Amino acid sequence: MKATPATRAAQAPAQEHVTGPAAPAGPGGARRRAAAALAGIGGQNLSLIGALVLVLALFGSLNSAYLTWANIKVIGDAVTISGLLALVQTVVIICGALDISVGSQVGVASVVSAMVFTSTGSNALLGIAAALGVGLLAGLVNGAVIVYGRINPVIATLATLAAYKGVAQLLSNGAAQGYVSGDDVFVFLANGAVLGIPVLLWVLALVTVAIHLLLKYTDIGRNIYAIGGNDTAARLAGIHINKYLIAVYGLAGVVAAFAGVLLTARTGFGHPVSGSEGLELKAITAAALGGCLLAGGKGGVGGTLLAITLLGALDNGLTVQGVNPFWQNVAQGTLLVVAVVIQKRRAGERAVGLPT
Repeated sequence: MKATPATRAAQAPAQEHVTGPAAPAGPGGARRRAAAALAGIGGQNLSLIGALVLVLALFGSLNSAYLTWANIKVIGDAVTISGLLALVQTVVIICGALDISVGSQVGVASVVSAMVFTSTGSNALLGIAAALGVGLLAGLVNGAVIVYGRINPVIATLATLAAYKGVAQLLSNGAAQGYVSGDDVFVFLANGAVLGIPVLLWVLALVTVAIHLLLKYTDIGRNIYAIGGNDTAARLAGIHINKYLIAVYGLAGVVAAFAGVLLTARTGFGHPVSGSEGLELKAITAAALGGCLLAGGKGGVGGTLLAITLLGALDNGLTVQGVNPFWQNVAQGTLLVVAVVIQKRRAGERAVGLPT
């Protein structure tokens, strides 16, 4: 029914009550403020926080060494590489795509950084620059294959997962390359600290903040959400989708390459496969657990960071308890299935092959 001036006037006081000054102090106001704070955190993140607390409490009760600062530092160092991949995977998924090749890109960058370091007379900066350049190239190739080859991102990056893994093995003859543990730059990346906080955690924090700012406070970020939410509407709005997809994959390649540099710094050698295999599964699992809609258009770095921390705490707890490490893969696969099932249920989608 069309609103008349009279009805609008009658509705005005009620509207002013909702959007006007803050509610008065008191038990009711406190409850509303608490509810607003919880809503700001989000149900998905609250669930992850609860699960993380349970994991920490469980393994802390089973082993007194689990919650010591030394072991917490081990968890932090371990989640840095997978965390970087999960963060950039979040951007790719929000854009409505997927990158399964990030683990292999880490392997290529790790080998290149060590080999260039060795061949240039122990020049760490050249090794790092070469690795980042190779990562950018690999990411741009992914984007170009998807855009100009008109290939589904899953199929395209599944193919480059195998291809980049082969490139890393060909460059290194399947063996670890170089030795960087005597170099100050690599040692600083692996074991240095700033204000008492490990450099690895600083790197993860800075990348987290940068991606958060990009997604939430720039036109680029808003366009990425728009493309993932409805690419047809985004195209009609004048967004150049192909350029965005190529750029997003280029970003994924650079971040994966820097993760490869950190892997080289931590282990002291360039590894073609060891240390990087399976990272793509962990990155996708963390993004899905963190609230990224695999269809695109929804997600954020906060949930992803919580999810990768949860996975790291779980993996470390299983290791501390002496559980067969193969169970870590079982846990990751199970969590990914659970995350996708929850997404489908929330979206109200019909189960495949079953009646509505």
